[in-house]
Formats: sequence, structure tokens, C-alpha cells
Amino acid sequence: MAGLMNIGFGNLVNTDKIIAIVAPDSAPAKRLAQKARQEERAVDATQGRKTRSVIVMDQGSVVLSALGPDTLAGRFHELTGIKGEE
Repeated sequence: MAGLMNIGFGNLVNTDKIIAIVAPDSAPAKRLAQKARQEERAVDATQGRKTRSVIVMDQGSVVLSALGPDTLAGRFHELTGIKGEE
């Protein structure tokens, strides 16, 4: 069942399309976000703030959020009832 999750500043993503929510601190996550920007597959939903989460979607697009991965995981869990493991 599709649900829309708030990723900050009134921006929403479809929970059925989310593959992963990762912190942007590691080199692979930084490369992923940069490559998505270059290929115009990135959606920047940070409103000019620091990127705290990289959301990987199922069709190869990447969404950048100013909310942390823990916050987004909690919202995902509330909407879907699926709890991830740490």
C-alpha cells in the first residue's frame, strides 16, 4: 500500500519506491549523490540546508533530505509498520 512520507519542508516521497535511506558521510554515499546530480537524477529537497540523508529510490533516482536517517526511518516505520534492523 503506497503512502507518502514527509522528508522535510513539505516534500513527500512514495514509501513503496524507497530502497534505502543512508547518511551522506561515507565516500560511496557522496559519490552516489554526486553522480545522481551529474546525471540529473537527484532531487534536492534540502531547501539549501545541509544534506543529512540520501534516499535511494527504485528507478535510480536519489532524493536528498535535510532530515537525518533516524528521523526518516521512524517516519517510514510509522507509515508502513516495517521496522528495519540496525
